[in-house]
Amino acid sequence: MTTFCWVAFSAASLPAHAQAAQDFYKGRQIRLIIGYPVGNDYDLAGRFLARYLPRHIPGKPTIVVQNMPQAASIVAANFLEAQAPRDGTVFASFSRNVPSQARMGQMNVEVDPRRFTFIGATSLPSRVCARWVTAAVKTPADLFTQEFIVAGAGAGSSLSILPTVFNQVLGTKIRIIQGYKGTTDAVLAMERGEIQGSCSTYGQYRLYEQLVRDGKLIFLVRAEEAKIPEIPDVPSIFDYAKTDEQRSLMRFVFSSTGFGRPYAFPPDVPKERVDIMRKAFAETLQDPALQAEAAKMKMDMTYRPPDDLARLVADLYDTPPALIATVKKLVPNLQ
Repeated sequence: MTTFCWVAFSAASLPAHAQAAQDFYKGRQIRLIIGYPVGNDYDLAGRFLARYLPRHIPGKPTIVVQNMPQAASIVAANFLEAQAPRDGTVFASFSRNVPSQARMGQMNVEVDPRRFTFIGATSLPSRVCARWVTAAVKTPADLFTQEFIVAGAGAGSSLSILPTVFNQVLGTKIRIIQGYKGTTDAVLAMERGEIQGSCSTYGQYRLYEQLVRDGKLIFLVRAEEAKIPEIPDVPSIFDYAKTDEQRSLMRFVFSSTGFGRPYAFPPDVPKERVDIMRKAFAETLQDPALQAEAAKMKMDMTYRPPDDLARLVADLYDTPPALIATVKKLVPNLQ
């Protein structure tokens, strides 16, 4: 009886606007915009999240997923800022590269990521290049003396960004063959002998653990300075940078990994609804059932708080204009 009275008092003591926010989602439908096609890792993670998240939102609304994959999720990001309702019923997941593309002034990126209301992110991605066992390139040093043929999927894609930066900033001899849809296509192409390797997030290769164990798919180099815990012996491309400017350029471009798979509201969503969603998001990613299922699926659902994402955006916009100009000059395909 005492417990009941305390709960009743607590609910009654909520400010009217907070109680209204608590009731807002009851019986409603939330739309999650995913800026990638069905089957992509952003899509799989978003749909997985959408199954668990309603359990932690007051009122237990339903979440409907809508894919908006055009222009490597830039269309989804533009929609979120310019057209999405600002009432807390629409949020989106878009490429971790969008903030840096916006900072560089890419023409089709119409967003200012400082205006997004970040809810949080999932995953701590690290990016690597892998080679097929028959490739002539055996070490990162070989990239500077021998051609290495890899898959590409367009300038803004994960497959293309790493080799483009390595070539333009460090002078490697990587040849990018465009037209592949993702890591799955790339690995099949390696098996067929069409290409010699591919560069992507480390998590994309978890589906191919047997190929790794068999020594057919071999990790060549990582893009981050920090070691990847699962493969600590894979060297960093930063070991091959000769100047501070080269390191600064790569840090700027590769900073996108810190965003993981970001989720955001459009600007101007009422604070009470933002607070509810952020709390629900954090609780969802700490849900033992979600974590257990994610482990079985080999899906990284590591929680990233919204303040971390906002800080990364602020750091991007603190980058000196001269460095931005150099990135645009050396890596024009990333604009």
